[in-house]
Formats: sequence, structure tokens, C-alpha cells
Amino acid sequence: MKTVIIVSDSHGLKDELAMLKERHQGEADAFIHCGDSELDYQSELMEGFRRVRGNCDFDTNYPNEVDFLLDNMKFYVTHGHLYRVKSTLIPLSYRAEEVGADIVCFGHSHYATVEQVGNTLLINPGSMDHPRGRIEKTYAKLTWENRNQLRVEFLDLEGKEIPKLSKSIVFGQD
Repeated sequence: MKTVIIVSDSHGLKDELAMLKERHQGEADAFIHCGDSELDYQSELMEGFRRVRGNCDFDTNYPNEVDFLLDNMKFYVTHGHLYRVKSTLIPLSYRAEEVGADIVCFGHSHYATVEQVGNTLLINPGSMDHPRGRIEKTYAKLTWENRNQLRVEFLDLEGKEIPKLSKSIVFGQD
């Protein structure tokens, strides 16, 4: 089973980020940070993360976007502020189409959500620091055995699943 841990908007939290990395170190095939870590790009805590620059990250070493392949699935990662994700996902879904992404990971709005737009899955893990729309501080865990059936679990900082947010997705179907 493939496992990807997705976080965003940690806004300087160090102990929580270290704890999360330690908790999932043995199981994760990839770690993603969708920006606003407010840590230096070269910070030891950010090592191992595919990471991007958020609007609160001032280290210019962060790229605005990254993409990579994992198990023949193309991931696209961006913070979201450059795509107006607080009001619509349309510009982000267009960008995903341009780069041929299967999975888009983004943050910025602090709302934990997962949506399928066409043949692309968009995941916002919420915020580890200032969640919106709920009390729990969240991150996401994406798992799959095959690329047609994925599971997105939203977890609180203690690692407990938030069932109301989590979804199983038959991928590639509208």
C-alpha cells in the first residue's frame, strides 16, 4: 500500500511537525508540505518533505510549485494563494490539467477538504495551526493499493481520524 502524508499551514510549529514525521516515518512513501511552514527551506524539520512556498514563507529557496511521480500517479503541489483557492478551485483545476496532475495538494484556506474535479483529486489537508470550519487541527493521509481506489483520511494532531472528513474515492470517475 502506498501512503502519502500531506500537511499545510503549520505556521512555525516545530514540535508538532517533528512528531508527525516521527509518527509516519516507517509507513510514508512521501511527505508533502503545502506551504506556510514559516521555517527555512534548509531546516532539518523540512528535510524529507516535498515542499512549496506559501504566502507566509519568506525563504526564497522554496519553489512556488513542485510535481513528482509516485506509483505512476502525478502529484502537483502548490500553496494555493496564487490560484485564489479561498474563493474557487477552478484556476487550480486548470493548472492541474496543464501539468497533467492526478493528485493536487494545496493549502492556504485552512479548510480540510478533498474534491474530485474531472480526473483530478484535489486535497487540502487543512491547517496544523489555525483550522477554519472546525476545531481540530488537521493533516491528511492518502493511501491506495491500486490507482483506482484511494482513501483520504483527515487526522488530528494526535493521529486520530476525523471520520466526517475522510473519504474513499473511486479514482478517475466523475
